[in-house]
Amino acid sequence: MGQESNRYSGIPFLRLGAGEPLVFIHGLGEVKEGWNNQFEFADQYDLIIPDLRGHGEHITTKKITIPNFAKDVINLLKELGIESAHICGLSMGGMVAQEMYRQAPEMCRSLMLVSTFHFVPRSLAKLLLTYRKARALSTSPIIPKDTAARMSLNSWNYKISKEFYKSYKPNREFFLKSAKACFQVNNLNLLPKIKVPTLIIGGQYDSVIPVWIQLLMHKKIRHSEFVIFRNSGHITKLEAKEAFNKVLRSFLNRHSNAC
Repeated sequence: MGQESNRYSGIPFLRLGAGEPLVFIHGLGEVKEGWNNQFEFADQYDLIIPDLRGHGEHITTKKITIPNFAKDVINLLKELGIESAHICGLSMGGMVAQEMYRQAPEMCRSLMLVSTFHFVPRSLAKLLLTYRKARALSTSPIIPKDTAARMSLNSWNYKISKEFYKSYKPNREFFLKSAKACFQVNNLNLLPKIKVPTLIIGGQYDSVIPVWIQLLMHKKIRHSEFVIFRNSGHITKLEAKEAFNKVLRSFLNRHSNAC
């Protein structure tokens, strides 16, 4: 099956491949095409890759919240006749994946939580809003591409940064609303209740969401697997593409048909 660009209930999404459903959920300011390095999973899986509200082609007048992001993806899967899927989310997308489990655990075959977090106390929120980030937000509703790239990537490589620029397309109207939605996440009580196979991934030099936060998540989800990618920042799917895909495929293959 080739790549298809579709829209259901106003939700734009890519669909390609065949097999067990696998959902990729992008991060803050990204678009669905940012998962292009993972399109190769279409050789084994039915890939569903949506644009979240206020991102990419998904223009909306509805409220921006993590629960609403999750509800949109759940409704999309239901409209497609998909009863359950493997769910992989990066950063904000990882928060959406956790919320999907809260709302509809039976629809999650497995979770892959990449460079994300589960709880942001007020003090940590201030820490995450670094000087450069705060300065960018004070002068503009969005973080400039160069600033975002230097925050997100460990290696300042022209080819990698060029790929990052293609997928980082923040919407001026919705970016700050989405960022604030992330800081409202509190899954302290949810994580110990997660029963499905779970993979947690972090980047050694992630300056956006430090890897020790993913370690705490791993401890909360006792059966989870935890992988740290060395010499990688926040966007492991880009900076460590081959290793990232290998780890994901190994995890998925071990948990195929596990509902």
